[in-house]
Amino acid sequence: MKYRTTVRLALAAALWAVCAAASAQNWPAKPIRLIVPFAPGGAVDITARTLAQALAPRLGQPIVVENRGGAGGNIGVEFVARAAPDGYTLAMATSAQMAINPHMYAKMPFEGRDLVGITPVGQAVNVLCVHPSIPARSVKEFIALARANPGKLTYASGGTGASDHIAAELFMSLTGVRMTHVPYKGGAPAMLDLLAGNVDAGFSTMATAIGPIRANRLRALGLTSTRRFEPLPQIPTIAEGGVAGYEAISWYGLFAPAGTAAEIVNRLNQETVAVLQSEDVRKRMLEFGVLATSSTPEAFAAYIAADLLRWGKVIRASGIKAE
Repeated sequence: MKYRTTVRLALAAALWAVCAAASAQNWPAKPIRLIVPFAPGGAVDITARTLAQALAPRLGQPIVVENRGGAGGNIGVEFVARAAPDGYTLAMATSAQMAINPHMYAKMPFEGRDLVGITPVGQAVNVLCVHPSIPARSVKEFIALARANPGKLTYASGGTGASDHIAAELFMSLTGVRMTHVPYKGGAPAMLDLLAGNVDAGFSTMATAIGPIRANRLRALGLTSTRRFEPLPQIPTIAEGGVAGYEAISWYGLFAPAGTAAEIVNRLNQETVAVLQSEDVRKRMLEFGVLATSSTPEAFAAYIAADLLRWGKVIRASGIKAE
């Protein structure tokens, strides 16, 4: 009896493997859902919709973008991590869920191993900017001002653990300056108070800061990226401004549930990379402050692992906890 049971299980496993392989070869045969773990209208959502529009014709099926926000993006990503690994439910996850939240939340609803990274999609540029009333006109001058007034300068963020908050914490750890954090419920209200002069500075996303910078309502001092932003090439990076080794980027990437067939992952990677390398998509993404980027799944996994370690050190040193 035990022998027969073992044989039946082996045959069932073999049949499942054959069916899975056949399914992967016929993929995609129906619409694909792309889960965005944030509310509509933000840079992550716009990036996902830009990608979906360009990728759908190459795959021959519609890609439906679905917003599932909450818990710092964890709710939407968990939904994908628990979905069937058939290539029909994907996530546009970010560095927050994959490299920052694991250090901030006492208990995460998923682990990195529950997902497979297909390719990075873009890097969101943040910019250190100050209200025009602040006398600093460069990163070095800003550091000198902060050192002369420890804890007195204020900076706005979109919330505890948001990309602009993390960028500021790294800046302070590398320069030794201390500033007072003023968290808001999103980047938009943080920007409004910065424009009003109610706070002194911000490490704002370029998507929200580019308009005020161009209108001279904010003074841009340095970028958090390692390269300059093409539409505003006059702004140096913070590293160029004198903070060696500084880099604080928020990246977005395409993910599938762990166990998704290699054939599907590779097809998604090839088609997505082709889309991201097209001039039209790159230009559209630049318009809302996102630099298109891509890699192999293997290189993406290595990058995530390194990012997880790097941000763990910053978060432990700062003592940041999710609210």
